[in-house]
Amino acid sequence: MNQEKIEEGLTQFPVCEYAFINIADITFLDQVRYICKTECPQYGKSWSCPPAVGTVEECKKRCSQYTGGFIFTTIAEVNDIANMEETLATRMEHEKITRQVRDLFAEQTEAIQVLSTESCAICKKCAYPDAPCRHPEKMFPCIESYGILVTDLAEKYGISFMNGANVVTWFSLLLYR
Repeated sequence: MNQEKIEEGLTQFPVCEYAFINIADITFLDQVRYICKTECPQYGKSWSCPPAVGTVEECKKRCSQYTGGFIFTTIAEVNDIANMEETLATRMEHEKITRQVRDLFAEQTEAIQVLSTESCAICKKCAYPDAPCRHPEKMFPCIESYGILVTDLAEKYGISFMNGANVVTWFSLLLYR
């Protein structure tokens, strides 16, 4: 993979911060998954969320098969960060950028696993658990669904996650080989 070419290509997207990471630096915690199970209304309802993505140990094993990683953020300003509808409405732009960054990496690498924000929202109602995912090429599992402590990874690589009172910071993580 040509890192310079990737960085050159990134200039066409509104990426706020990014870092190339070592897979060994990713922290996997069952406690992160516990938050999914106890607090997220999408738990057990989407192919992008637990338990569909596998156990934390299975996710860790899957991630360890990649040789490198790339974490990036986009930001969006909102009038009221506490207004979940307004906040979540900014997510689709981040997902669009994530697909574009994935395509940029696809030109340079043979395999990519993309993890992104929240539960997948492509379909009005997910096919899980009754049928396979209708859009596996578009669906990105949530970073936290893998048990990944994204704030720890951000701190390790100097990426900000608190960018202002009414600023939403969205993360995506691409693993490649």
